[in-house]
Amino acid sequence: MSGLRIGVLGASRIAENAIVEPARMLGHRLVACAARDRGRAEAFASKHGVERALPSYQYLIDDPDVDVVYNPLANSLHAPWNLAAVRAGKPVLTEKPFARNRTEAAHVAEVASAQGVTVMEGFHYLFHPVTRRLQQLLSEGTLGELRHVEVVMRMPTPAPTDPRWSLELAGGALMDLGCYGLHSHRLLGSWAGGSPRIVEARAVERFPGIDETFDVDLEFPNGATGASLNSMIHPAHQFTLTLFGSKGRACAHNFIEPHQDDRITVTIGSDTTVENLGTRSSYTYQLETFAEHLTEGTPLPIDADDAVANMTMVDEAYRAAGMSPR
Repeated sequence: MSGLRIGVLGASRIAENAIVEPARMLGHRLVACAARDRGRAEAFASKHGVERALPSYQYLIDDPDVDVVYNPLANSLHAPWNLAAVRAGKPVLTEKPFARNRTEAAHVAEVASAQGVTVMEGFHYLFHPVTRRLQQLLSEGTLGELRHVEVVMRMPTPAPTDPRWSLELAGGALMDLGCYGLHSHRLLGSWAGGSPRIVEARAVERFPGIDETFDVDLEFPNGATGASLNSMIHPAHQFTLTLFGSKGRACAHNFIEPHQDDRITVTIGSDTTVENLGTRSSYTYQLETFAEHLTEGTPLPIDADDAVANMTMVDEAYRAAGMSPR
């Protein structure tokens, strides 16, 4: 296939940045969308140029014109509809988190492996030059030995009706924001002797079982430390990733939204330089890589097993904070 024929589950706000614009830029077709009610699907289709609005999620899964499914539904609906797409033989690009918990994630991964169907969790930051440059600074020794990692994920308070405040929909700060921090730390384990372990976790609950802030302290096998700091009640957005090495440090000022701020500030001794890595969307890089995998067989940097490993750490963090996994 020269271009993907993509079906979009739901009519979420994130879809415009995560799939609509990237598909338009890369020449892929948005052939169908479905939402909880037909009216929402029709409005979404009209606004974003989707070819058809379908009456239900299952209609979209079953539609023979849909090659690939994009799933940006509420967290609790990721695993069930990823599973439905996989069983229909259709690759899935799913928003994070991959599932509510490790058990769900492992089930989806097992079925996907048995069916030979690709399911990829949308950690889009991984595909942008900002992230690749941070890794390069470690690989080439510019920062020296990795000593500490700090990932800050903070945002203003969502509306009271937002799904992120719903336990039933698997909301919470760790699920929505902290999954990025844990994923970043796990990937950086390549420069610190392996995957980190959770040392301590602290949460403040807005409602029973729903964390409004969630902080995790980690330690790598080589002795390096890490911190994942997450808040859904902050005055402003703050999405930074900072690496501290034996020779210096590097900070990505907005590693989640590099199209808004593509700076990396590198400090070695008394010398500070600022690098700009480009404001092309990380979601565009992600879809480009995903499409190349499906059409040309090029490898992906993460797979369903990575998603299971990340959900395992999310569950461990909840337990460490005295809470129950989703």
